[in-house]
Amino acid sequence: MKKKSVEAFYQGHSLRAYELFGAHPCVEKGIKGVRFTTFAPKANKIQVIGSFNDWSCEGHYMKKADQNGIWSCFVEGAKVGDVYKYRIDQCSGRIVDKMDPYAFYSELRPNTASVVADLSMKWSDEKWMASRSIHLDQPVNIYEVHMGSWKHNEEGGWPTYRSIAKELIAYVKDHHFTHIELMPLNEHPFDGSWGYQCSGYFSVTSRYGSAQDLMYLVNACHKAGIGVIMDYVPVHFVRDDFSLARYDGSCVYEYEKDEDSYSQWGTSNFDLWKETVRSFLMSAAAFWIDRYHFDGLRMDAISNLIFWHGNKDRGENQGALDFIKRLNYHLHEAYPGVMLIAEDSSDYPNVTKSTLDGGLGFDYKWDLGWMNDTLKYFEKDPVYRKWHHNQITFSMAYFYSERFILPFSHDEVVHGKKTIIDKLWGSYEQKFQQLRTLYTYMFTHPGKKLNFMGNELAMFREWDEAKENDWFMLTYPAHDSFNRYFKELTKLYTSKKPLYENDYSWDSFKWIDADNADQNLFSYIRKSDTSDLVVILNMSPNLYEKHKFGVEQNGTYKEILNSEQDIYGGCNITNPDKIKAVKEECNFLPYTIEVTVPPFGAVILETRKRSKKK
Repeated sequence: MKKKSVEAFYQGHSLRAYELFGAHPCVEKGIKGVRFTTFAPKANKIQVIGSFNDWSCEGHYMKKADQNGIWSCFVEGAKVGDVYKYRIDQCSGRIVDKMDPYAFYSELRPNTASVVADLSMKWSDEKWMASRSIHLDQPVNIYEVHMGSWKHNEEGGWPTYRSIAKELIAYVKDHHFTHIELMPLNEHPFDGSWGYQCSGYFSVTSRYGSAQDLMYLVNACHKAGIGVIMDYVPVHFVRDDFSLARYDGSCVYEYEKDEDSYSQWGTSNFDLWKETVRSFLMSAAAFWIDRYHFDGLRMDAISNLIFWHGNKDRGENQGALDFIKRLNYHLHEAYPGVMLIAEDSSDYPNVTKSTLDGGLGFDYKWDLGWMNDTLKYFEKDPVYRKWHHNQITFSMAYFYSERFILPFSHDEVVHGKKTIIDKLWGSYEQKFQQLRTLYTYMFTHPGKKLNFMGNELAMFREWDEAKENDWFMLTYPAHDSFNRYFKELTKLYTSKKPLYENDYSWDSFKWIDADNADQNLFSYIRKSDTSDLVVILNMSPNLYEKHKFGVEQNGTYKEILNSEQDIYGGCNITNPDKIKAVKEECNFLPYTIEVTVPPFGAVILETRKRSKKK
């Protein structure tokens, strides 16, 4: 063992602990086999048992490699594909067969053994890897995917990482998504946890194929110009006896006190004050970036890391805060083009501020406040919306405090919450009208975007991990028309600079009228150096003909998108002719345009800026 690697592990600064621990095929003294290494400071004895020794009670005994808890042994003849566990004689007096915490592959549930894995891969994404970035001034349109339920195979079962690649990539490109976000792909025993209750932090789930199959998918995405983000869970882990819980009979990974250890999900919280746990989780995060070329990690349940049990009244968990700062600092240093995203429901400040300036060091944070306020507003009868006008305008009062992503994620379409379209007030037809306007608001509001699979289909059935998307919905005109509108909107977002350049600068956004609550009208400008976009949203069933709006720029305005065009299933009340601004103050702006705004409609106008003469 390399002394520096061991020291970094114990000091809580390791990004490469997986090179020290786990099962590594190798040649020692001219003999082929596998070196097994684990960390169990209070174990009495440890054996490696597996397919290479017929799961013998007299399996290969590990020896202490140091006095602090590292155990290791070399098994002659063991090879890739062999199945194994650690039989640990625990300090509690129990003898328990455990999976390898650093295993790179595992058996398909309900089996729980680890598998000796080969992580070699011939990558061909060098061009992508050399130029990838966190996309601050570029469009970020994320498609959140659950691998097992996007689309089933011909037999009605799970697809593989490899088999899904071609169709998923083509679909993502057609819908103008820039990134795919995969729900957790580390090993987990229960399908219904969707991967958020983890057992194998370095082990790609065997549900959908091999390690090389996942690498193939990521490589193919990169060659098609698509980034890939994976969900990562640094807060808690499953309490199953085969996994990390009470690993050597003591609390190797969890807190000593039950009140701190037991989580609201029936899992165990990581003790993020322990340096060895910090190295474990930092190495796991780096592992997916390094070995699988992921372009980002979306970190789950960060509010439960910031505060004890996510409860602000219990105070900040300083050890966990120190860990996340250290994790983000080291990841940014090692992988500067990789996005680090916080799913944080708290109002804790400076989540996306650099650790060098006292922040937590994330690149982006989900704006769950925007999501909640927006959906609550659209659930209301338009008669009452004027009393809740601020649910739409409030986001811009705090938006520039962090770098936000606007999410309509899987969490909003499960377990009795209804789907996005089904949450909206009104009849079937009115729901579709408002859904188009809702998404126009989303894609013209500052911030990066995220949508869960199925949102683009306007699905009425809540997501079920055991069923594929309702692709048949596209045979219905209303759903097909909405999907067409969604694609046109995302095309606009990814091609119009005012919608993504300087996204996190005050200079890119200006309200035209944020206070027209009586008419349920909202209007604002998205700006760039070369053009302005005027966005008008009508959240009422009323038609507003030749309504006056103030604008900053003189010149001609052209309607480039109208949610009520007939090709999108609308009433076809549009503005077909160019609109000339007149020199007349309106909404405290120097020029005025007159626009017809259809019921529940969204209108986007564009004007080009004249280049300044030298």
